[in-house]
Amino acid sequence: MSGPASVRRERWRRRLADAWARRRTTRGERSLTWRLATPAVFAGAGVLAVTSAISADGIDLRAERYGDLESLARQQTRQVQSLQQRASELRTEVEELTAGVEDSRLDELEEQIDLLRGPAGLEAVTGSGVTVTLDDAPSSARDLIDGTTVTLDDLVIHQQDIQAVVNALWEGGAEAMTIQGQRIVSTTGIKCVGNVVILHGIQYAPPYEISAIGDTETLLGSLSTNPYITTFREYVDRYQLGYSVAVEGSLDMAAYDGSTEMSYARPVGSRPVVLDEDL
Repeated sequence: MSGPASVRRERWRRRLADAWARRRTTRGERSLTWRLATPAVFAGAGVLAVTSAISADGIDLRAERYGDLESLARQQTRQVQSLQQRASELRTEVEELTAGVEDSRLDELEEQIDLLRGPAGLEAVTGSGVTVTLDDAPSSARDLIDGTTVTLDDLVIHQQDIQAVVNALWEGGAEAMTIQGQRIVSTTGIKCVGNVVILHGIQYAPPYEISAIGDTETLLGSLSTNPYITTFREYVDRYQLGYSVAVEGSLDMAAYDGSTEMSYARPVGSRPVVLDEDL
């Protein structure tokens, strides 16, 4: 029989055969993909587990396990105590090794260090000098702002004002200096944040007292002739800022006991500076 019905049946047979062939091909490709992907997933999970273990270094990284901050604080305290003990052991070891070194060059360097401790601010000193006090304008001075170009910034002491006084005193031969009772050294930074000044990590509000030990007449002369101080005193008269200088018969300044390590920036790609060992 070769009628239209037989032709239609033949077409359906071919379509079914093609569909079956495509299904077998697709199934094989999916099976291959799963066979390759499954090991890769397990390998990635293993790598993550090992990385977490190394990063933790014995510390539980799952914060949700801590029922309260007290448990975490105790754990951190134990770690800090362990590190402090290790640091103490290393310092003792360094001291023992240093004591065992017999070198005249080392003895000379230690003597030079002892001589520099005073100028570096690492020893307490006492002597005569001056104290400069800077203060913001009184609250009544805010009336100057109404209808004028005067702003609140004009009525407060800024870090550059304090720094100007410090520089003038150094130029006048100051041997030692303090701000708010803190000893000033070469690494001291004065930073203004809002209406307070940060010095060695501590916030201070005005008035600011800058004391310097040295020849009184020379210090006073430097303050009176410094061009920045001269300009600043014009602002003192104009905006009622506080500025006073007092001669001190005796000033006691404690030694600086903070860190003397320096931090500095280096352009990306530049080579580090290598110091000559003979210096």
